[in-house]
Amino acid sequence: MRRLKAQIIDGDGFERTITRLAHEILEKNKGAGTIVIVGIRTRGEFIARRIARIIESVEKTTLAIGSLDITLYRDDLHGKLEQPQLKGTDILFDLNGKDVILIDDVLFSGRTIRAALDALSDIGRPRTIQLAVLVDRGHRQLPIRADYVGKNIPTAAPESIRVHVKEIDGEDAVLLMHPEED
Repeated sequence: MRRLKAQIIDGDGFERTITRLAHEILEKNKGAGTIVIVGIRTRGEFIARRIARIIESVEKTTLAIGSLDITLYRDDLHGKLEQPQLKGTDILFDLNGKDVILIDDVLFSGRTIRAALDALSDIGRPRTIQLAVLVDRGHRQLPIRADYVGKNIPTAAPESIRVHVKEIDGEDAVLLMHPEED
């Protein structure tokens, strides 16, 4: 069980962070002309939709938006007794030659992103894949870094970050969680 140690981002801060990420993506890509947005299920998908709405509003355009289920690409399924719950990938557009903005909630070890890169390469051959994360908490196990980071939150290894989104949790927040001690 984990207990709340601190609220790092509240609802207003969450919205400001999403808005900043959207503008950074636009600036680096010189507009929205070649970008498509792909969110990693589950919370990355909702963050991706919000970023896409802001970009669409600023650029007066419609973006291709998809969601990616990386469950079967994970390298930590071995030895688990439970069957993984598949949520399905929903990418109904061509990735070839596009600049994919891959979005997730928290960047930690890098293993989720490695799985996402494998999944995307099975779907198509984008021109670039750029990574945007709401939170980077460090502790990388693979040489992966985000191109766009909402907030860097250094954590101790046993701590965790919990992202809440309105669509699932009824609120927007980023929480630092501390493990219960025995």
